Amino acid sequence: MTSPTTVAARGPALRGTAIRERWRRRLPHRRTVLKVVHWTMVPLLLWFLFMTPSVVLGLGGQEFFRIHSNIALFFVTITLLWFADYLRRGLASRPGPKLPGWGRRMHWWLHRLLIWGLFGVALTGFLLGLTSAVLLKAGGWLPIAPPLDMEHANEIVGRIHIFEFYILAGIVVVHAGFHVWRHVRLRDNALRIMFPRALHRYL
Repeated sequence: MTSPTTVAARGPALRGTAIRERWRRRLPHRRTVLKVVHWTMVPLLLWFLFMTPSVVLGLGGQEFFRIHSNIALFFVTITLLWFADYLRRGLASRPGPKLPGWGRRMHWWLHRLLIWGLFGVALTGFLLGLTSAVLLKAGGWLPIAPPLDMEHANEIVGRIHIFEFYILAGIVVVHAGFHVWRHVRLRDNALRIMFPRALHRYL
């Protein structure tokens, strides 16, 4: 039999659980949030793929570059939130039952490479600010990191930052192709998982 003291001790923990459960019911489902994140990332990746800093400055000067920098800050914020959710709860996606052994392995690698690749881009962006000779500010207002004036390291990090972004773009293409193949060849409705419900009738 549970003693009154034990019940009293459990009281705050039970109340905390009830509050968390109440908030969990109010918040959108994890997969719904990931759908929004997924489709928000697509235009952002395309933007940074073609709109390099030199192109941005050539098109609109410093004002346009400030807008570009704010877009980058938005991109990094979503990336870090997604990465934190992955570290806390793991992948939301699971390999479908129709996938062969190699497909399951590919599913495992592709999703993790995407999330870690996005984090790597954010990390090297931070390192660019850290090794810079001047204080860089995301969006023109948020300091990225204290500048350590490491010219050679800054040049190396800059090259890595660009290189890894194009590798990430390649992974995105393979990722999309893999799920299209699943949907068409295996008929496991893979595309319906991440597409809005309104589009399911076309898939």
